[in-house]
Amino acid sequence: MRTNSETDPASRRAPRLAQLVTRRLESDPAVTSDIAHTVLTALGDLETSEPTAEFGAAGIFLRAIRVRGFRGIGAETTLELAPGPGLTLVVGRNGSGKSSFAEAAELALTGGNRRWDGRSAAWREGWRNLHEPEPARIELELLAGGERPELTVTKEWAPGAALSEARWTQRTVAGRAPFPARRWSVPLELYRPFLSYSELGALVDGKPSELFDALHQLLGLDELTVAQETIRMRRLELERAARDSRQERLELLAELATVADDRAVRMTELLRPPTPDLTAVEAELFGSDIGSEPDGLRAIVRLRLPAEAEVADLAARLSECGAAIDRDATADAEADLRILELLTRARDHAAVARPCPCPVCGQGTLDADWSRAADASIAALTDRVAALAGARSALDSALRAARALPEQLPTELAFDPRNPPSVDTAAVRHAWTEWAALTDTDYTNDLPGRLLAAHARLVDELELLQQGTRKELDRLDEVWAPLTPRIAAWLDGAREVAAHADELRTVRKAEEWLKAATAGLRGERMAPLETTARWVWHSLRQQSNVELGGIRLQGNVNTARRVLLDVTVDEVDGAALGVMSQGELHALGLSLFLPRATVEDSPFRFVMIDDPVQAMDPAKVDGLARVLATVAWTRQVVVFTHDERLAEAVRRMQIDARVLEVQRRERSRVEVRVSGDPVLRYLDDARALTRTPQLPPAIADELVATCCRSALEAASLARARRELLAAGVDHREVQRLIDTAQSTRAMVALAVLGPSGRIEDLGKRLAREGKWAVGALRDATAGAHVPIGRSMHDLIADTEKLVDWLAR
Repeated sequence: MRTNSETDPASRRAPRLAQLVTRRLESDPAVTSDIAHTVLTALGDLETSEPTAEFGAAGIFLRAIRVRGFRGIGAETTLELAPGPGLTLVVGRNGSGKSSFAEAAELALTGGNRRWDGRSAAWREGWRNLHEPEPARIELELLAGGERPELTVTKEWAPGAALSEARWTQRTVAGRAPFPARRWSVPLELYRPFLSYSELGALVDGKPSELFDALHQLLGLDELTVAQETIRMRRLELERAARDSRQERLELLAELATVADDRAVRMTELLRPPTPDLTAVEAELFGSDIGSEPDGLRAIVRLRLPAEAEVADLAARLSECGAAIDRDATADAEADLRILELLTRARDHAAVARPCPCPVCGQGTLDADWSRAADASIAALTDRVAALAGARSALDSALRAARALPEQLPTELAFDPRNPPSVDTAAVRHAWTEWAALTDTDYTNDLPGRLLAAHARLVDELELLQQGTRKELDRLDEVWAPLTPRIAAWLDGAREVAAHADELRTVRKAEEWLKAATAGLRGERMAPLETTARWVWHSLRQQSNVELGGIRLQGNVNTARRVLLDVTVDEVDGAALGVMSQGELHALGLSLFLPRATVEDSPFRFVMIDDPVQAMDPAKVDGLARVLATVAWTRQVVVFTHDERLAEAVRRMQIDARVLEVQRRERSRVEVRVSGDPVLRYLDDARALTRTPQLPPAIADELVATCCRSALEAASLARARRELLAAGVDHREVQRLIDTAQSTRAMVALAVLGPSGRIEDLGKRLAREGKWAVGALRDATAGAHVPIGRSMHDLIADTEKLVDWLAR
């Protein structure tokens, strides 16, 4: 009896992947803390989780496949299966509809069918049954462990719906709901329990990467793959940045070599070393005037002067005011102005201190009478000097406006001998100095002319300077200005590259270490699968000179990857695919399928295999029967086959198996019945025919005789194979002898007399047992063609007696 630790899945669970990696890191003396940190950071807190942890179902068996209107099945037909470990053979001739059950089960559970992959649209369009195309429906009854063991998955199509337009549902005790295909996809892909005949070859001679990916995923190392990809992408990112920085530096050097400029020469010297001094580059780029000179030149271009019209208008005002003063400034007018000023002040004094003596003569008194006389005099004088006073006021205003026009020499034109500008500003500076000097000039009659002349000269000089400045800016824009932002951008990238140089070295080492660790863990986890695959191959390779050795995964998910099969041919190393027959390739395909489909972690406790016997020689059929029987100890194994050899091998080797026979009637009516020994089945059919009154007697007799003949052939075949193999005859030779026996008498002769016997001697041998034996063979053979004038009940009884003798 197994202990709890043996049956508890948790007790068999491997250590977490992160733990395994940590142990390896700690035990490797070549691993530094930076490498370990990089690996564990990429791995994160991931662990080897159960692929079915989110799936929520386990221990799934098949209980029934119910099909209607799909492929070769018209009216609804149910294939009942025993939901538990055991071997079930579903047999039937080609076209009987048995493979339709297999395809229906795969479609109902996975949503697709590998047999149809890569086929033309016409192949997929023929999925509806021709006789009863609607309603099309597939129902898959499952039995799982847990609180809700019963599960039914259904795909049904509305009339006229396409294959992809099915209503896909599941039904549990909780009710019906949409089928969670996404949740089922991971375990179905990882532990795929379906294998069709077309997949047998594809497992081996399909794309090398597909088998690699399937096995690699099964090993549970996806987290390591993700971590390795994370590190690889980081390495590529850092390497790409370093490569781009190096390429950009070389391109800058090539362009700087074409620039006739001292700044380009200095920058070239700094950028030439493979590892430039970034601090010096920065100082040259930002610490000098490399970047400021264009700004200074643009400031010169932005300089503006007062408009010519404004200056001309002001000069005209000055001239007009000066002329007015010259016209009105007579000796009397000047005297009147002086008297007016004197009286105005005296009047203001008297208004404050009256009455008071006259401050000028000291004789008179400044009283009210005087004030009235002074006011009259002030009014008269004001009228006489009004024109002169207005002219002088206007001149003062115009003069203030004229002095406000010129500005001091702008800083943009200042001359610095340490960094002289690349354009000549001397003429403009001289003209601007003359213009600015006018701010301290008093009015003279030539001031308007000097104002106009200084302005015109400055305008001309500034215009010439700005034209030259624009040309200089254009030159800089063409040969140097575009380089400065590129150098600045390269400098930023170079700083990043330099800052991550240590990280790049660490990432490279971490990637190499993780590759080696993944390969080691992959080998450890591949060993049990390899052992199972080699056992399957050893069981199937009967009399083959090809020996299967190790199975190794080469490459990784980012490189060319394939599964390496170590084989020897007559103890000499060889290439598997080049030396194996089709039957051997199919056997190898089974060797790779079964370990993957039957791992302990799989939630599916069933495997369904369609037509595995084709292309197998008889020896391999015996081996297949043994393998299937062994797998059936712990799994529900359902095999569909039209080849009678597998069922015969199961009966001959007394393997416990349930055989279901599928027959197709008119209009795609498919029947499923339990089938045991074909001899007994034929005899039961013969008895049933005698109890069918609807059949005309002549037809009934012919059909009964045919069943009796088939029973004799089946009994003879079983005896011939049993005795020849027991005598040590090679499987191939046994099959050749059976194929040579073309008639019923020839088959009975092979079973009774052996391969050296003659058909002519068969009658004598049977006569030893009695005339009934001779008559049973004669009448069963002839009765299938002509009336024999004998009771069919007697023929059935003698045939049953003869097959019992053949079975001894």
